[in-house]
Amino acid sequence: MPKTTFSREEIKSLAQLSPFELKDKFIQLAQAVQESKPGQKDTSSVQMLNAGRGNPNWVATGPREAFYALGYFALSESRRVWTADNLGGMPEKNGIGERFERWLRAHPDLPGTEMLKSCVDLALERFGFDRDGFLHELADSITADNYPVPDRMLTHAEHIVRGYIGDEMFGKEPPEGNRLSLFATEGGTAAMCYIFDSLMKNGLLKKGDKIALMVPVFTPYIEIPELDTYEFDVVNIEANMLAETGVREWRYPTEEVAKLEDPAVKLVCIVNPSNPPSLAVSQRVANQIKDIVATKNPNLLLVTDDVYGTFVEGFRSLAADLPRNTLLVYSYSKHYGCTGWRLGVIGLHDDNVIDEMIAQLPQDEKDRLGKRYGTLTLEPEKIKFIDRLVADSRQVALNHTAGLSLPQQVQMVLFSLFDMLDEGQAYKAKVRSIVQQRLQLLLEGAQMKISDDPQRAGYYIELDLLAEAERVHGKDFADFLEKNYEPVDALFRLAEQTHIVLLNGGGFDGPEWSVRVSLANLDDLDYLKIGHQLRAIFADYAAEWQASKG
Repeated sequence: MPKTTFSREEIKSLAQLSPFELKDKFIQLAQAVQESKPGQKDTSSVQMLNAGRGNPNWVATGPREAFYALGYFALSESRRVWTADNLGGMPEKNGIGERFERWLRAHPDLPGTEMLKSCVDLALERFGFDRDGFLHELADSITADNYPVPDRMLTHAEHIVRGYIGDEMFGKEPPEGNRLSLFATEGGTAAMCYIFDSLMKNGLLKKGDKIALMVPVFTPYIEIPELDTYEFDVVNIEANMLAETGVREWRYPTEEVAKLEDPAVKLVCIVNPSNPPSLAVSQRVANQIKDIVATKNPNLLLVTDDVYGTFVEGFRSLAADLPRNTLLVYSYSKHYGCTGWRLGVIGLHDDNVIDEMIAQLPQDEKDRLGKRYGTLTLEPEKIKFIDRLVADSRQVALNHTAGLSLPQQVQMVLFSLFDMLDEGQAYKAKVRSIVQQRLQLLLEGAQMKISDDPQRAGYYIELDLLAEAERVHGKDFADFLEKNYEPVDALFRLAEQTHIVLLNGGGFDGPEWSVRVSLANLDDLDYLKIGHQLRAIFADYAAEWQASKG
C-alpha cells in the first residue's frame, strides 16, 4: 500500500477536526478513487466501505408493521366520528376497546395486526390499563390530532417505557418503587442538550465548573463542555488498563475513578456501554462510584448514556444503583435501527438529589428561578427538575406546546412492548449475534488481539494501532511509527488507497493511535476486508521500518 499523498503537516492540521468532521474528509478521499480514470470503463469493483458511523443496517420490522396497522385502525375511528371528503373526526374513547377487537377480526390478513394485538394484550395484562383508555391514547396519538398531554410524556406511554427501562437497563431489578419519571425527547442527542442546558439554567452547574468524563467517550460529551456557553474544567477518567503488553482492557483503574472523590467535581458523564470501546462499566467501578457518593462526594451528579445497554447480557445501568444521583439517557435508535425516528428518553428517579439541591439554593437564586418559571404555576419552587427540563426545552414560554410528537411516542411504546414479547427477545439475541460475528471477522482479517470480556457490547471496537505495533514487532517499531508519522496517517492511507473510512480514536479522547470501527452498518464480510487492509498497513509500515535501518 503506497504512502498517502498528504504531507505530515496537512495530516496534522486536519487531525484537529472532530472525528465526525474528519470522517467527511476521508469520505471525499474514498469517493475520489471511485471516479473513473481516463480509459477506465468499469469502476464497479471499487467500493467504499464507511465504518465510521454507527447507524445500523438492520431494522425491527414487527413493531413497525404494528405501527402501520394501528394507523389504519385509528383512521377507521376518525371516519366513524365524521365522514366527509378526506375529512374525519377525533377518535372517541367510549367503547374503543370493543371496536378494536371487531376491527382486528375484520382485518385478519392486514400486515401487523397480529403483532399489534400481541402488544396491546401484553400491555393490558402487565400494566393493568383500562382498555378504552389505553386504546384511545394509541389511536388519538397516532392520528396526531392533539398536543402532547401531559407534555413530558403520555401517561400510558410512560408506564410502558418505564417497564422497558426496568427490564433492559436495570436487569429486571429496578430501584425500589421504580419511580422513574420520564421525559420523551427527540433522540438521545436532544436529551444531552436539554440536560446540560437545564443544569446551567437552574444554577446547578456554572461556567467554569469542574466536571468529569469517563473516556474514551462519544465526542459531543467532549466538545459541548468546551463551548463558550459552558467552558467547564474537564477531568478525564481514563480507561487505560492493559490486559497484557499491546492489549488494552479499556477498563478504569481505581486511581482514575478516585478522581471523582473531589467535591469540586460536580458531574460525571458516562456512556455505558462505552463508545467506542463498547464495554459495560464493571461492577468494581460501579461499586467504587457508589462508595464515593456515599462518603466523599454525595452531590455528585451522573449522566449515564445507556443506548448500547441492550447489547450486553444482564446489563445494569448506574441509574439502578445510584438512582438519587443519576440522570439516565436512553435512545431506541441503535437497537431497533430507527435513528431517523428520533426516539429517546431522560429518566430521573422521583427521589433525587437534584431537586434537593435546587431547594437548598441561595434565596437570590430561588428568586431568579421563581421569576423564570413563574408563568407556569403559582408555586414555581415546587416544579421538579424533570419538568423544568420540559419547560426549558421550549424556552419556558412555549411549555404549553412542549413534548415529543405523539406518533413518535406511539412507536416508542410499540418498540417497548415488542421487547417484552418472545419475538422481541429473539430479535435482541439476533442483533447481538450480528455485531459479534462482525467483530470476529474483523479480528480474523486484521490478526489483532483484544481482551476477552463478557461485558463487551461489540457495537463498536476501538483498536490501538500503536499498542498492536509493540505487541507484534516490539517497542522499537512503535517508536519508529511515533517519530515518523502522525497518529491518523493510517486512516488517510485507508481512505485514499483502499476506500475504507474509519474514525480516529484520539477524537474520542482515546489513545491517539487508536481507530474506531463501527460494527453495525456494513455487511458481515466487509469487516473481513477491513481487517485485511489494516493488516496490510502494518506490513507496509514494517517494511518502511526495516528499510530505515539500512
